[in-house]
Amino acid sequence: MKKALIIDDEQRTRELIAKMIESFDMDIEAIPKGENVKSGIEAIKEIQPDLVFLDIQMPDGTGFDLLKALPEKNFEVIFITAHEEFAIKAIKFSALDYILKPVDPEELRAALERALETMNEPKEEEPQFEALQHNIQPNQKRRLVLKTQESVHVVELDHIIRCEADRNYTSFYLTGGKKILVSRTLKDYETLLAGHNFLRVQQSHLINLNFVDRYDKGNGGAVVMKDGSEVPLSPAKREIFFQILENL
Repeated sequence: MKKALIIDDEQRTRELIAKMIESFDMDIEAIPKGENVKSGIEAIKEIQPDLVFLDIQMPDGTGFDLLKALPEKNFEVIFITAHEEFAIKAIKFSALDYILKPVDPEELRAALERALETMNEPKEEEPQFEALQHNIQPNQKRRLVLKTQESVHVVELDHIIRCEADRNYTSFYLTGGKKILVSRTLKDYETLLAGHNFLRVQQSHLINLNFVDRYDKGNGGAVVMKDGSEVPLSPAKREIFFQILENL
């Protein structure tokens, strides 16, 4: 049986999540123990959990502080947060999972199922936790974690030239000719990269506007990137594309 440790400064939240998990009948032992960073670290060392539900804001620090204090993290993490937009963005960029307070049973079940899928895989979360520690710092350029079947890649946003959809997969084209294929939709990344100078110029294409070289009018019109690749420009996106280019 897998062990899920619940660390949260509210006893009611800890007990509620534990009861929900028990009701799912998923062969998981839920342990509601740890109300702050200090007691949470002690509980992790004592219980050796497979999964930790981790509150972000606690009386003596944050869940991020707790992770930073642990030299080894041999467990999955699902953060618990109350609509803290900056923290949620940092978690998403780091390809980690979270649930919102008040906890919804179906969201909790879905998060558990995702965690169980990866629980028995070789642990490669350290790059994700390192990226998270970077991403939670104010005024830092975000680092994006891309997980493939073989590896965990940490990518600087200014190394991404463009992204291209292939059904439920997305290909990332990076500087230096590198390509990374991940099993998430382009829509996911369009939402995540909003506000970071990326624009979805066509249904299957999301580009980094910093890498635009020119616009060619021939053959219906195409955006030519600095790596020489050509990306079609949707008529619906032409006005906003040229407006943004004028302000770059």
